[in-house]
This record gives sequence, structure tokens and C-alpha cells, in this order.
Amino acid sequence: MEFFRIKKDIPFMRHALVFNAISALTFVAAVFFLFHKGLHFSVEFTGGTVMELKYAKPANLESIRHTLEKVGYEQPEVTSFGTAHDVMLRLPVIKTVTGNAASQLVFDGLCKAEQGTLKQIDSVSPKGEQVTKTACMDAAGAETVSLQKVEFVGPQVGDELAQNGMNALAMVVIGVMIYLAVRFEWKFAVAAIIANLHDVVIILGFFAFFQWEFSLTVLAAVLAVLGYSVNESVVIFDRIRENFRKQRKMSVHEVIDNAITSTISRTIITHGCTQMMVLSMLFLGGPTLHYFAVALTIGICFGIYSSVFVAAAVAMWLGVKREDLIKPIKEKDETDGAVV
Repeated sequence: MEFFRIKKDIPFMRHALVFNAISALTFVAAVFFLFHKGLHFSVEFTGGTVMELKYAKPANLESIRHTLEKVGYEQPEVTSFGTAHDVMLRLPVIKTVTGNAASQLVFDGLCKAEQGTLKQIDSVSPKGEQVTKTACMDAAGAETVSLQKVEFVGPQVGDELAQNGMNALAMVVIGVMIYLAVRFEWKFAVAAIIANLHDVVIILGFFAFFQWEFSLTVLAAVLAVLGYSVNESVVIFDRIRENFRKQRKMSVHEVIDNAITSTISRTIITHGCTQMMVLSMLFLGGPTLHYFAVALTIGICFGIYSSVFVAAAVAMWLGVKREDLIKPIKEKDETDGAVV
């Protein structure tokens, strides 16, 4: 399906050197911020406590954050999820408090801020199990805030998650290289990996520069961008191979320009639909999906750019030619079949 068709090929490769220089500068800047500032890892990687609270009335996030700072947390992460009554706390590890004592200390401080007292309430779950809930009660005996869930992630678990994440990223890169080398040619494989790593590093550079929280959901978005970006590169590479077979008189520059121009309509439809879905998560998904959607938005935008101006251009600089993809036709020997 095509919304439009461009009759005259756009000379993308004529400006490939300029765009590759811009790509190199943005890549170097992203690497610089990664080493200079580093990533702001969430508690899943660094270790800490995750608490879910439910307030009887809409929660005042600033007041909660101020209370946590008094308890001893310098940069507490306080976000609402679901409704204005539900609050999630992500608290880093502090030396003075360890283990379950952190959740007890925090909830006690929040209860005092509500001018209430702690109370253990026994209830029955939907499965019929006996459950004890910690709640804060006001002077009239009404529940003001309750502790719904507590999770503790130790530093060792965080290190393991970080290592597993890097292993997953490495396996994806290796798998993509093998796939492209088998389906096309090694020059295309190298070009696609350079383009995909360019996208990943740019995303990480944004998160390092703005010190956005890097969590497991963001890592999942980075892995999704890898697969999404390589799909665009494969479509363009497949059209380049097809043009090499059909357009025998075209030069390499003309073949690549024609391949990119003929796939623009498909690119706009695919990426436009995907971006609409991602933007809906960005603006309507709440804090839980915010940085996941931000990573995907950056990845989609730079994925289009890298597939056109990085992957195709690098393949051209590596010297890809018609003979790399199509075996030359052997001329028939005039002596074959001759009668002596």
C-alpha cells in the first residue's frame, strides 16, 4: 500500500558525507555524556525499596517527597500510577537503614505527616487467604493511607540484572549480524550493525545528558528499537538487491537513491502508525510508561535517519557492488558444442 509515489529519485547519497559527519558528531557527544555523567539507574539496578501506597484522598506528591527527604532520602522517586490515590515510591539504599526497616521507617514517617497512628488490619483476600495490612488511621478511626506492596531489591540482584541486560543486548547484536550476513552480504551486515548501535548509543546519550531514570522498561525499549531499526534497514537493503538485478545500467549511487525513494511511502505509513501509538503511551500512559515511550520515540526518529543516512551510506563507503549480491553470468565458450 502506498499513499504517494515519488517519480524522481531523491539524491540521498549526494549528501551522505555531510549526514555521516553529523551522525559521527552526535555519536561522539552521546559517548562523552555516557562516560562523563553516566546513566541514572533505577532501583532495579542499584538496589533499593519499592513501595506502593493507597491514599483515601488524592495524594500530595510534593508533601510525600518532602517527608521522605526528612527521613533521610536525598532523591526519592515519588510517582502516581493508576489513579491520584495510588502512589509508588522508589527509594535507594541508604547506609543507616537496611532491609525491611526501610519500609517501616518510611511508612511511619508518612503516617506521622498525616497525623495518624499505625495499625495492623486483618482481612481476607479474594482467594480466601488471611492477609494482614498495615494502615494509618486518623483520630476518627478512618483509614488515611495503607501500604499495599513492598519489594526490596538488593545490590547483588541489581548487578545481576545489569549483567543480564548487557548479555541480552550483545546477543541481539550478534544475532542481527549473522542474519544479515547470511541473507545479504557481510558489508550490509556491518553497515546495519553500525546504524543500529548508533541508535542505541544516541538513546543512552539522551538518558545520560538529561539524567532520566534508566529502568528495566527502558532497557526493553532499547532492545525493541534494535529490532525495529534493523527491520527498516532490511527493507532498504532488499530493495537495493532487487534494483541491482533489474537496473543493470544504474550506478551504485543511483541504485541506493532509487531504493530509498521507492520505500519512503512505506516508511511514512509504518513509522507514522507506530509513532502515534508510542505518543499515546507518552502522553496518556502515566509515569510508569513515560520513559519507556521516550526511549521508543527517540529510537524511532533516529531509526529512520540511520537506516537512510547511516546504514545505506556505510554500505556504499564499504564498496558494495552488484557482483556482491548477484553472481555474474558466465559467457558461453564458442568452442562448446563445436564439432571437430
